[in-house]
Amino acid sequence: MTKLTHFNKSGEAHMVDVGGKDTTHRIAVTEGRIRMQAETLDTIRAGGHKKGDVLGIARVAGIMAAKKTSDLVPLCHPLALTHVTIELTTDPELPGVHCEARVETRSQTGVEMEALCATQVALLTIYDMCKAVDRGMVIDGVRLLEKSGGRSGRWTRNEL
Repeated sequence: MTKLTHFNKSGEAHMVDVGGKDTTHRIAVTEGRIRMQAETLDTIRAGGHKKGDVLGIARVAGIMAAKKTSDLVPLCHPLALTHVTIELTTDPELPGVHCEARVETRSQTGVEMEALCATQVALLTIYDMCKAVDRGMVIDGVRLLEKSGGRSGRWTRNEL
């Protein structure tokens, strides 16, 4: 295991110096899901929610979250993102919604935190919009699927 990079030799938290790293095309893909009552999912799918287009609003919230990640995670570098996509797919088998976020930049550091933040906030937005009818919703399975770029190259989640 490599050492934690956000601590100096004295054990104090610090922002990692990325000044000497190469600028490369960086990509991160994450996923997560929100499980809910079948009736709640039916309302989302039918577009009959009083607050409007639940998935459309959640998609925009996820994009905004990716852009604001450094404001929320203290030691995260502010990045100029070149592309963010949020795919929200309804799944009657859960029942619920699956979210996949893909974030890209050309930078000296990766975009894993931005993609994870985008996924979480998109799912939290669905919760917020539907909590009046279903307080038992569960957000889970939020994780990094793959990342590429930089010195460490490509990483892909290997499932057992």
